Amino acid sequence: MPSTRTQVAVVGAGPAGLTLANVLRRKGVDCVVIEAASRSFIERRPRAGFLEEWAVRALERHGLAGRLLRTAERHGACEFRYDGARHAFAYAELTGRHHFVYPQQELVTDLVGHFADGGGDVRFEVRDVALHDLLSGQPSVTYTGADGERHRISCDYIAGCDGARGVSRSHLPADSTVFAQHDYGVGWLAVLAEAPPSADGVVFGIHPRGFAAHMARSPQVTRFYLECPPGDDEAAWPDERVWEELQARLAVPGGEVTEGRLIEKRVLDMHNYVVAPMSHGRLHLAGDAAHLVAPIGAKGMNLALHDALLLAEAFTAHYGTGDDTGLTGYSAASLRRVWQYQEFSQWFSELLHGPTAGAGAADPFRAGVAGARLRRLLDSPAAAAAFAELYIGQYPES
Repeated sequence: MPSTRTQVAVVGAGPAGLTLANVLRRKGVDCVVIEAASRSFIERRPRAGFLEEWAVRALERHGLAGRLLRTAERHGACEFRYDGARHAFAYAELTGRHHFVYPQQELVTDLVGHFADGGGDVRFEVRDVALHDLLSGQPSVTYTGADGERHRISCDYIAGCDGARGVSRSHLPADSTVFAQHDYGVGWLAVLAEAPPSADGVVFGIHPRGFAAHMARSPQVTRFYLECPPGDDEAAWPDERVWEELQARLAVPGGEVTEGRLIEKRVLDMHNYVVAPMSHGRLHLAGDAAHLVAPIGAKGMNLALHDALLLAEAFTAHYGTGDDTGLTGYSAASLRRVWQYQEFSQWFSELLHGPTAGAGAADPFRAGVAGARLRRLLDSPAAAAAFAELYIGQYPES
């Protein structure tokens, strides 16, 4: 069996794994990245698109944000559409910070380019990944490569960055791991349209027929969401129905919705989970392998970057000065922000989905509560400031 020796084996080439690998390489820490998909697949797979400013500035400090800063649009305001009217919310005026609109596949393309094209060792299209000897000082990762052979990576540590469906999380001990989850009881139909954005920023539609949202992705492409029953079938949403519902839930006087060809439809069930602790022996999880936040508040990719940067700092300290404080405290440090964003996501969901009972049925009581929350958010400077701080994301303590 061909074998490689490295300091950190990174399982998964998403935003968390690639950010970690790039920072480690720049700090002189040896690492190898393995990924189940092909490079071309991860570079075109559409995912999240909103980056908080602290995350962009962190990437910039590590030399990883060049194209992002040149091309990404910046948003400093969002809009709520409720009861037939438009309600602007300028969070940049309250925080001094912006969101950067940069689709995840673009960030992944940048990160894999920095790492792979800069001489980093990344191995695509692997399968049958297994982790070994996590409680020893000599853990390893085995996998079947694209060549059909079994390979082994011997290492000091393993970073499990392989997402919700990866193998890393399955290696945590069931008797000492808490898997906390929450189901919102709603689904979102996510669609991509070849249509220019209908508004400058994000639009949240709060409507008796269900929640809807508009999120610009580029000058030519717009992401829309429609609340639907969980587990709904995309086939139940022909293009005509999609546009009918978007027009009903989002369009208001002075806020028309521009239509175009739909190029993607998929139903997302809204649920969250948190794994605690995020570390076991020489294995440290990052990103969706450890926690999932439904796209309600656009927090998932930002949390993945937060994990990767924390873990990179911890590994750098370990190899640089022998300081293991960051590694031993990694899980607790990450989970502080994870739970903060989970709480925000749940609060925001109750506002956005308030007028319905989760399946499109009108609920006057929930609608009244949601309206009260929105009015407080728009009318109270204190409530507005608290929401803005969480919506744009605080700078990490470190």
